Amino acid sequence: MPIVKPFMNSLKFSSIAGNGTGTGPGYTILATAFTTDTGIAATAFPSSPAYYNLYINGQIQTADTSTITTAAITIPDGDTLSPATPIVIEFVVN
Repeated sequence: MPIVKPFMNSLKFSSIAGNGTGTGPGYTILATAFTTDTGIAATAFPSSPAYYNLYINGQIQTADTSTITTAAITIPDGDTLSPATPIVIEFVVN
């Protein structure tokens, strides 16, 4: 029987920290505040990614740095970041 590799793709979303709301552990950035890697406004994040990577100012973050839903990403204490800090989320989907 031939080996069939699962389909894998990545989707990237970018924004800046200043697009978030809230303070402390409740700091969130809505999915609609991001643009996709094709340059269009995002409407939602993928619903069942295999995993995601969060980059803050180009630096990959550990898994305990955020939580994500289809509607938003929560970055505890993200309100302490400079408003112009780039936020990139890479979703790996299959």
